[in-house]
Amino acid sequence: MAESTEHREGGCLCGSVRYRVDGAPKWAAHCHCTSCRRATGAPFVTYAGFATAALAFTAGQPAAHASSPGVTRRFCPHCGTPLTYESARWPDEVHILVGTLDDPESVTPQGHVYTSEQLAWVHLDDDLPTFGTTAGGA
Repeated sequence: MAESTEHREGGCLCGSVRYRVDGAPKWAAHCHCTSCRRATGAPFVTYAGFATAALAFTAGQPAAHASSPGVTRRFCPHCGTPLTYESARWPDEVHILVGTLDDPESVTPQGHVYTSEQLAWVHLDDDLPTFGTTAGGA
């Protein structure tokens, strides 16, 4: 089987941290959990999951913060842009914030997760499936 040559690049607002991620995402979804809202300052955030080995930082190095037990969030140490989410629950995956991709439209979300924590004034009308927790029930 041929290896995928698909790749995406992205980075932070100030350009200090850049990354490349190879291959197609395993999934993409909008997360409505309280933790992601607070980490990003947005009503919900869109992530794409990739194999951890597929991600390489090509310029600068992100800072890391253990935001809760088993969770590491990486961000630019200069401008604060959140870049990744990593969890012990998914040890072989890194979740990239889709908005940090140079071409965020190259990833299409497949659903909404943690809608049990969704803000009351967010009204979903995109016909994507919704899940109270994760799509996998984990």
